[in-house]
Amino acid sequence: MLEVKDNGSEIQITSKASSAKWVSVFYKVNDSVISTLKKQTSEDSKQKADRVFMWIPKNYRIKLKEGKYIRDKEIIFDHATKKAKYINHITNESLVFDINDSTLDPLSCLYYVRRLPLKVGKSIFIEVFDSKKLYNVEVQVLNKEIVETPLGTFRTILIRPIIKSEGIFYRKGDILIWLTDDEKRIPVLLKTKVQLGSVKAVLVSK
Repeated sequence: MLEVKDNGSEIQITSKASSAKWVSVFYKVNDSVISTLKKQTSEDSKQKADRVFMWIPKNYRIKLKEGKYIRDKEIIFDHATKKAKYINHITNESLVFDINDSTLDPLSCLYYVRRLPLKVGKSIFIEVFDSKKLYNVEVQVLNKEIVETPLGTFRTILIRPIIKSEGIFYRKGDILIWLTDDEKRIPVLLKTKVQLGSVKAVLVSK
């Protein structure tokens, strides 16, 4: 499930994945990722006037339970001081790191990509903070495809983020995301491989 809620001053992006009942007997998956973004203030905007993204990360919380693999961590962003506080809720580790004006989290970067012009064959590079590191994430624009979903058939743009961190899932392969080929850039399909099998998310409502 991928859900976006906008209350005007904040946007909350939620990603959830769980295993089917028959799979859970052998390998249980229960993943939850929440990214909270806040609207830029006039002071925030002065820091980078050409920023395409009018929302900046406020909080990122990821809880992964995939078989014996368990993670519970949080990142609190403070763009005014250009700092990010990393918290590991399992080990109680807490550290502060330097970030830049354009730093995003692994989930909000998807929201950001949707606002950019996408051209097949050209990559986009985004700075992402995760797992106590800054990553220069390459997003490859692969192709234009027709995708069928429970809501109908869509013309889409296929992208592949080359994420080296844990990101949204404890992955064993690429993440492939199909966005509608229009101004809205709605994610209609997502596929990735995990420790056992694969994850597939399909748009069921707008």
